[in-house]
Amino acid sequence: MSSPLRHTAPAAKRNSRYSYMPGFGNDFETETLPGSLPQGMNSPQRPAYGLYAEQLSGSPFTAPRGTNERSWLYRIRPSVKHHQRFKPFALALWKSAPNQGEQELTLGQMRWNPTPMPTERTDFIRGIRTITTAGDVLGQSGMAAHAYVANADMVDDHFFNADGELLVVPQVGGLRFLTEMGAIEVEPGEICVLPRGLVFKVELMATEARGYVCENYGAKFTLPDRGPIGANCLANPRDFKTPVAWFEEKETPCRIVVKWCGQFFVTEIGHSPLDVVAWHGNYAPYKYDLSTYSPVGAILFDHPDPSIFTVLTAPSGEEGTANIDFVIFPPRWLVAENTFRPPWYHRNIMSEFMGLIHGQYDAKEEGFVPGGMSLHNMMLAHGPDAGGFEKASRAELKPVKLENTMAFMFETRFPQLVTGYAAGLATLQDNYIDCWNDLKKRFDGTPEGDWS
Repeated sequence: MSSPLRHTAPAAKRNSRYSYMPGFGNDFETETLPGSLPQGMNSPQRPAYGLYAEQLSGSPFTAPRGTNERSWLYRIRPSVKHHQRFKPFALALWKSAPNQGEQELTLGQMRWNPTPMPTERTDFIRGIRTITTAGDVLGQSGMAAHAYVANADMVDDHFFNADGELLVVPQVGGLRFLTEMGAIEVEPGEICVLPRGLVFKVELMATEARGYVCENYGAKFTLPDRGPIGANCLANPRDFKTPVAWFEEKETPCRIVVKWCGQFFVTEIGHSPLDVVAWHGNYAPYKYDLSTYSPVGAILFDHPDPSIFTVLTAPSGEEGTANIDFVIFPPRWLVAENTFRPPWYHRNIMSEFMGLIHGQYDAKEEGFVPGGMSLHNMMLAHGPDAGGFEKASRAELKPVKLENTMAFMFETRFPQLVTGYAAGLATLQDNYIDCWNDLKKRFDGTPEGDWS
């Protein structure tokens, strides 16, 4: 008797020298030293080990219980000791919306080849290159889509973003995020989310790294409602991992770079700011392995809307209309009868920034490669290229498994405007629009059409 098929995450992703706590949006508690976490209260007169109690709030104090987010941190020094006077800091390629003096109002479908790796020393924050921005960073709505490349660690430099949370999608090389609230290792095929205001630094797990970042200016990411799907499948809460407490007691010169209202500043201090010995709460970083996503789809006919592949959503004030959706196109079975199986041609009120982590996207035969990017803005038509359409139209409709592929979208209700940097990249494919040139007229007035 043959063994049953099993779906398992790669072993490398299950083993780590860091520990994590499972669950999405849980109220966690964790300590590195016995008794460093107070019990039954938040702010004792004299915390153990001479620590300071401090609250980090990710929502207004009066937010409803379901959206109220805060964590209590017990640290060696309070955050007021983690900066001196701020000075301007230059990160010329990281832009924020609306940034209208920089924006290229280019109308049309756009696609880029992978961002080249740097030759000069480049750490994570210096390696961020903004491709599109949408909405308004000061109005706390919209997003920015970035590519990043890096070949160096952040050793004594640290960073926090007051403008929004960061969703990081590695494509080449793993990243180690050492944060105030614990350490996260994330490899290609995984993602991590760093809350607004969280201090961190980044180390590389290989000699170089490349990937994508979604900077969310609006309401923070949460799990989408499943509706008629019910209680299971899609991204299950237990598969999200939050790090246990970890701290660094280092009395050497350090710097903190801050992004605030679309501008960058730096302050110098004489110690590491990653000094949280214990914490509890529900405002924390987390990671997620995309291979644990349980896709659902049509099991008889037709191709469902891509919203069924939503991993995380950042809601807007309008029900059912997202500030951002993070959507993936993972390995899956295609079984629909009498159906064109790739994503269909469409125009959309949402604007779609797309990336490819590995493999081939089923709606494109060529030109869209791992590390590449594409942009299909609101109401601009897109869909399978001519080769993909021809292949899918003539395929034998037996069950087929799409394997060794992982694409994603940052989708927003706002138009995504291309930065001057992205518009001038040598990797921009001037001939992308030509991928639909060979789609021919098949109408001939007969029910069968001209499929010769």
